[in-house]
Amino acid sequence: MEEVIKVDTVDQYNKLFGLETLHPLVAVVDLSKATSWPPHYRFNYGIYCVYLKDTKCGAIRYGRQAYDYEEGSIVSFAPGQVATAELQNGIKPAGMGVLFYPDLIRGTSLGREIKYYSFFSYESNEALHLSERERKVIVDCFDKISLELEHAIDKHSKRLISKNIELLLDYCMRFHDR
Repeated sequence: MEEVIKVDTVDQYNKLFGLETLHPLVAVVDLSKATSWPPHYRFNYGIYCVYLKDTKCGAIRYGRQAYDYEEGSIVSFAPGQVATAELQNGIKPAGMGVLFYPDLIRGTSLGREIKYYSFFSYESNEALHLSERERKVIVDCFDKISLELEHAIDKHSKRLISKNIELLLDYCMRFHDR
């Protein structure tokens, strides 16, 4: 049985994949810029993750089931969940993701509503397949979060970042419900 890597922080995730950390509680990652990719890994997440996968780079197991995803799909994980990835030889992952630590949303409207986003559940093992128009909306949300992360942290940062993540998740819910 392979080792389970406990990913408790955004910085720990970024270090595993050779990515820069701009904020201790949240990151927007470009998977094509990762400098290291283990061919096999099994994560026990301590953070929330929402990925827009631009390539199908291998098999993902979510809990005990295969995760059904393809190019242009959203996959998501929540704290306490275990996911296993087995990358195909010669295929480098590509796509974007937002990762955030639960403390970021504590005391916010997103913190109160996070339990209603059903795609973070183990019962949801099918990725969200996006149209091109929906993809643009999701990328726009990633861009807004990223723009805020490039700004110096101030008294507005937590609210703006959490509101933009909430907007991203609300769009994901809308697209899931269609």
